Amino acid sequence: MTIQNAFSLAGKTALITGGASGLGYAMAQCMVAAGARVIIAGRNGEAGARAVGELGPNAAWSAFDIGDTEKTQSWVDDLLTRYGHIDILVNNAGNHCKKPIEEMTVGDFTAVLDVHVVGAFALTKALAPQMKRLGNASVLFIASMTSFLGQPNVSGYAAAKSAYLGLIHGLATELSGAGIRVNGIAPGWIDTPMLRKAIEGDDERKNKILGRTPMKKFGKPADIGWAATYLVSEAAAFVNGHVLVVDGGALIGF
Repeated sequence: MTIQNAFSLAGKTALITGGASGLGYAMAQCMVAAGARVIIAGRNGEAGARAVGELGPNAAWSAFDIGDTEKTQSWVDDLLTRYGHIDILVNNAGNHCKKPIEEMTVGDFTAVLDVHVVGAFALTKALAPQMKRLGNASVLFIASMTSFLGQPNVSGYAAAKSAYLGLIHGLATELSGAGIRVNGIAPGWIDTPMLRKAIEGDDERKNKILGRTPMKKFGKPADIGWAATYLVSEAAAFVNGHVLVVDGGALIGF
């Protein structure tokens, strides 16, 4: 590694779950721009095909339901047969359930954990032996502001994203001796269709978010994409077990 290429991902293969849209797509864009071959995975084949068409020849699509953990290992084995190696894993896929606790069923709660936590754990477990053989690999979990801040009516999501902190810390101590760094990103409020839908017609919520954000604006998807690219690059070679908060200062805002 030299100063000139510390941020390059040339020769690396990245697997990004939920990579066909939103923050996952932004991370795919930035990693492709940094020289990586990127495999985006998810359930929506139409969105995946469109994303790959936009990302270009260094991108590929693989259909998979991250929650179907009984098939995770065989899916990973097939990817490794096709692509040879996966140096970077971004656990980004997720689901959501917004209900007060009286209305959120145990099934609702479990369904969120099954994708975010159990699905991400199963995929990381399936790739760990191959990553150990590589000896220079990176796993990234996309956490959330709800990993740190209380928000109403999303107890399943908050529990799942908080669990990422434990996975990041535990796996970093377990795997980094074999050359696998494990980190996370906690995005703040980023200008995506999901955020626009959440604040549409709710000026009180919008003003509350901006009021606690010192920069007084929402982030852009690329802010998360470049942060992810940094964390999985050699420029971050000594960053391990860390969750990078990318939020315009909202976590420490008054």
